[in-house]
Amino acid sequence: MSNVIRIPAFNDNYFWLMSDNKQQALIVDPGDAQVVMDALQRRNLDLTDILITHHHADHIGGVDQLLKQYPNANVFGPATSRFDMVTHPCSEGDVIYPKATQQPFSIIEVPGHTSDHIAYYSAPILFVGDTLFSSGCGRLFEGTAEQMLTSLKKLVSLPLDTQIYCAHEYTYANAQFAIAALPNNKTIQDFLLKTAEKRRDDKATVPTSLATELTINPFLLCHTLPLQLSMQKQFGLATLPSELETFTYLRKWKDVFQN
Repeated sequence: MSNVIRIPAFNDNYFWLMSDNKQQALIVDPGDAQVVMDALQRRNLDLTDILITHHHADHIGGVDQLLKQYPNANVFGPATSRFDMVTHPCSEGDVIYPKATQQPFSIIEVPGHTSDHIAYYSAPILFVGDTLFSSGCGRLFEGTAEQMLTSLKKLVSLPLDTQIYCAHEYTYANAQFAIAALPNNKTIQDFLLKTAEKRRDDKATVPTSLATELTINPFLLCHTLPLQLSMQKQFGLATLPSELETFTYLRKWKDVFQN
């Protein structure tokens, strides 16, 4: 299997670099060209593929400069008009074959954070951009709560050993919120302590596994009674909220939560 390399950038971004034994590489969501070029040069790699999950600047800001340096690179991204740099538009169910890997990737449309966000899956690797984080999910900048919940359900239908490569180091703050939402959950309490220890040692907390997220991520637990009761209490609801209502209230709370 191809090797996945973490490239830290900005304050808390991660770009993901994959390479095989042919000295070819792909990069996911390169918001900064220079750090990517530095990583490629250190490893004597040729950039053959760029994978874009969505249009925010910290995910595509380096694409134009990378294409000047590597003009033959394929650019995969959402099949909508605002991605004029994309050479291979991708829609739900498409399968792509990057030059840099020996494995195909399936395209999963995951609107919510943006209206045209996509994810790339090649078992066990899942590049999710800003849709799913460890212990959290992306803000709803363009999509609706219903869209995001549907997108997350697509992702949780994947095998439990799926490795989730998200684009930000948000885990500690997310876990603090998870404790506020589910204060009696011992699994989340233990997870928060382990996460705090990793961050004190300046260690990354991702990738994470789907099996782990299904136990500690409140945004994946909106169908459960403890979280529904928590939202009922937090928002003074007269009746128990549905799964979608629970997700909607949870996301609303997270947007204003102070760690």
